[in-house]
Amino acid sequence: MKKIVLAFMLVVGLTSLSACNILRVETEHAQGVHEDRILVGNTAVNTGDLAFVGAPFLAGMEAYFNMINESGGVLGGRNIELIHYSDGFDGETGNTYTQRLMEEDEVFAMVGHFGTPTVGATDEYLTVLGVPRVYYGTGTSLVYNENAESLGERASFPVQPVYEFEGELMVARAVDQLNAQRIGLLYTGNENGIEIREGMLRMAEELGVEVVDVLASGDMEAEALSLVDQNVDVIVLGMNQWSAISGVFALLTAGNDVPVIVSYVAADTSFADLVHPALGAFDIYANAWVDLLGEDGEPSDGYNTYVEEISKEHPEYANNSFAIAGWIAAMVFVEGLMLMDENEAITWEAYIEAMESGQLSYDLGADLDYRNGLRTGTQILSLLQMQYDSVEEATYFDIVAPMEHINDIVSRIEE
Repeated sequence: MKKIVLAFMLVVGLTSLSACNILRVETEHAQGVHEDRILVGNTAVNTGDLAFVGAPFLAGMEAYFNMINESGGVLGGRNIELIHYSDGFDGETGNTYTQRLMEEDEVFAMVGHFGTPTVGATDEYLTVLGVPRVYYGTGTSLVYNENAESLGERASFPVQPVYEFEGELMVARAVDQLNAQRIGLLYTGNENGIEIREGMLRMAEELGVEVVDVLASGDMEAEALSLVDQNVDVIVLGMNQWSAISGVFALLTAGNDVPVIVSYVAADTSFADLVHPALGAFDIYANAWVDLLGEDGEPSDGYNTYVEEISKEHPEYANNSFAIAGWIAAMVFVEGLMLMDENEAITWEAYIEAMESGQLSYDLGADLDYRNGLRTGTQILSLLQMQYDSVEEATYFDIVAPMEHINDIVSRIEE
């Protein structure tokens, strides 16, 4: 098995008619497009308890934009300028800041639209406006669409996987890799947990296996003990990364000894560092949608470029998957700009058409395809196992199953 330092997870009300002033005649540049720069915006939590996610995410975005700007910019030498507000992972605050970005700062696009609360609170507002949204820092099913038709729907470009799909994948991996027939689920009653549960139940029915689910509340210890007592083969933690920390230790206290699978949002060494004491009692696995290795099994050129650029300002994030997420968000946005004609008006519709013009490669994962209204996020992932090196006193991940689509896994199970 190939050892890698990290892998990836790494989650409205309409205003007044003043928002209508944002819409532009399509023969002119859209808002946020100036002679020397293009403005983009987002809100994300970069202070407090959740800063360990938002701060590196923003650093990754800024590192990519800085690299592009230093190399001459895009579309006639325009720099990319990011305007950011910290929303405290609060939907109402995120909605307020999003409206400010659109109506006062007049950004061209939302890039790295971050967190389930804010994405949920702003979805209708941004869809009605038709502003491009590139990369959501969440897996909520709100961003999933197999047939986007209106301009506002087509302006949405998810990248990371959605939670319902991951729930399906967790069951498929549990059966395929861990020979599970009875799968336990400890889940939270928010979008993360509910949508993971829905996907798990759907795939369990398809594969003819059982899901035993327990809704988590409080410190989770009672619920964890209840689940452990039901003799399951594998336990899934259907929750975000900070809740999963409590979930892991609740299972440890309950005496669990079966493998545990956590969401891709927890596939980062910052999470592994906190939960590694549990690895002596049970194995911990995580999905990952970012591919950091080349065909020779060594770090890819894309990953090496990321490390070089992020290390200029934030060397502490060289192996941080949340920072890589921000880097990818910025990269995918810029890839769309690169497909546009600098001699034509830079409009929202022109950008959307460029993003839909063919498969889009971003070097650190599977190609994205936004053609024919497809807005489903990445669906090709690997499976990782958390490890702890007691000599080096460091955590890392082993790749135990390669990048592959769930359809390939299910076909193998059903053979």
